[in-house]
Amino acid sequence: MIKQKAILFDATLCVGCGECYNACKEQNKLPATNDDFLKDHLGANTYTVIEEYGDYYTRKLCMHCVEPTCVSVCPVGAFTKTELGPVLYNPDICLGCRYCMQSCPHKIPRYEWTKNNPRVRKCVMCYDKISKGESTACADACPAEATIFGDRDELIKIAKQRIAESPDSYYPEIYGLNEAGGTSVLILSPVPFDQLGFAANLPKEPLGNYTMRALDKIPSVVGVGGVFLTGMYWLTKRKNEIAKEENDTIKSDGKKI
Repeated sequence: MIKQKAILFDATLCVGCGECYNACKEQNKLPATNDDFLKDHLGANTYTVIEEYGDYYTRKLCMHCVEPTCVSVCPVGAFTKTELGPVLYNPDICLGCRYCMQSCPHKIPRYEWTKNNPRVRKCVMCYDKISKGESTACADACPAEATIFGDRDELIKIAKQRIAESPDSYYPEIYGLNEAGGTSVLILSPVPFDQLGFAANLPKEPLGNYTMRALDKIPSVVGVGGVFLTGMYWLTKRKNEIAKEENDTIKSDGKKI
């Protein structure tokens, strides 16, 4: 039986050195996007960032959901959840609809707006490395072991043990344990997760379940229409948010790359 792999990031241990950021750039052959990594942002050429919140640092990257919404909304199957845990993307069959970006509860995927043949870009959890039994580049590079890699079940045990042994040091929850069905990137924090910029109040089950339940219980015409209108409202709202984010990204990327 293949065990799902995961990343555990502990914000109480992170010193904000940026080694994970640099290792990710090198591993994925990504160009420099900012002279100061603390001022960089997730983008087509940046798969992970370090963000500073007062006295604490945190990482942002694809959360590799256990039951990814991007997989469920993609009309052509360009996204797949692998047995090992990473969520992968196939640009060769992508339609460019960007439903993956609009539906992601963690607002992670980015688009190559300035390319003639644009792709969706995000962390792939060093799939080539971990499929050979190796660790991720970011975990290998972290000098403080704030980022570690391993079996998801084992990392959950480690996270719970850290909270139990040092309750005064940790907010008493593991982000990613259940959020939107759970993720393959787990977070420990000394403060509530929204104080580190993580999405708050996410449902505990996969987002795709809500649509399926609605379609099962409501007459088809009304159900489909209602879900469609609700979905369109939410997608339009997210598209407006993404447009603003990407406009800022295009402007800043034009100066940095």
